[in-house]
Amino acid sequence: MEPNGWILTSAALVMLMVPGLALFYAGMVRRKNAVNMIMLSLVSYVIVSLQWVLFGYSLSFGDGSDFIGFPSPMPEDLFAFYQLTFAAITLAIITSAAAERMKFSSFVLFGLLWTTFVYDPFAKWLWGNGWLAKLGALDFAGGAVVHISSGFGALALALALGNRAGYGEHDIKAHNVPMTLLGAGLLWFGWFGFNGGSSLAVNETAVRAVIVTNTAAATGALVWLLISLRSGRVGSLAFVTGAIAGLASITPAAGFVTIWQSIVIGVVAGVLCYYAMVYRVKKKIDESLDAWAIHGVGGAIGMLMLGIFNGKFIPQLVAVTVTIIYAFAVTYIIAKVVDVVTGLRVSEEEEYVGLDISQHGEEAYS
Repeated sequence: MEPNGWILTSAALVMLMVPGLALFYAGMVRRKNAVNMIMLSLVSYVIVSLQWVLFGYSLSFGDGSDFIGFPSPMPEDLFAFYQLTFAAITLAIITSAAAERMKFSSFVLFGLLWTTFVYDPFAKWLWGNGWLAKLGALDFAGGAVVHISSGFGALALALALGNRAGYGEHDIKAHNVPMTLLGAGLLWFGWFGFNGGSSLAVNETAVRAVIVTNTAAATGALVWLLISLRSGRVGSLAFVTGAIAGLASITPAAGFVTIWQSIVIGVVAGVLCYYAMVYRVKKKIDESLDAWAIHGVGGAIGMLMLGIFNGKFIPQLVAVTVTIIYAFAVTYIIAKVVDVVTGLRVSEEEEYVGLDISQHGEEAYS
């Protein structure tokens, strides 16, 4: 396959992750909010598609300073389109925090601001020959740019929104577990384009990235499966969540580590991401689709373990620390600005009826 053919195929695989994530999230909310959760992922793709071609790509990869590029239209270039799909799935991950309580119109404004002021700077700093890249920090396919930024951004948005009505008092269960399992399968499949395509060529790095991606995902799934066995039952949601933790954690290291190192990353991420989720539940933070525990913590683990394996721990630690602080702080500020302008949350009545009807006038199941 020609290099351009591989990049085009990888772009399509990453785009497929958006509806995959939509199904993954939608199955975990109540049935009255399923359409809204899917729409949040799909509108994330639309927002970024326009923002990216108008000025987002140039802010991330264009000429400028070590901190941001000069605004200009996107070139008609395959690499630029490939990177568009990364920006879109990153914004879609944050919709975890909006589950069942955020105004759809407010998310559109939030998404435009977040992509411009959070995602684009990180892409410039690590991938656009920015200051973190010059410091020596490595991020093969988005451990910091995608996963830490979206995970800690989701935590900030969840805190700005506040918990859902009845959270912690009533049992809020996933309404369609098979939907979530299907979504997880599509995410796993699309991740081969996410990590394998980041080599930008058909070479040994691409092959290594695909193999270690699959290995870390399988390891993470097995770790969560073993943990879930403590209850005496095999939890399917735990199983696929562990796989996503493995996928997020291997992302920054996929082009640099061996199979054995990917197993170690998968084990460490599987354990620590699980206990991050337990900590969130204990603190009664309603970021209940767990973008923070899985993507945020998983991406940080992958970045730091890459630093351990390649002997460049300090640059990786700096990148992780900066990404966490900046993503959390700026996301929280953006959320508060949107709250002043349009309001973040739906009304109590709209939340009770469900966002499918109150925001879209539609029902997932009649």
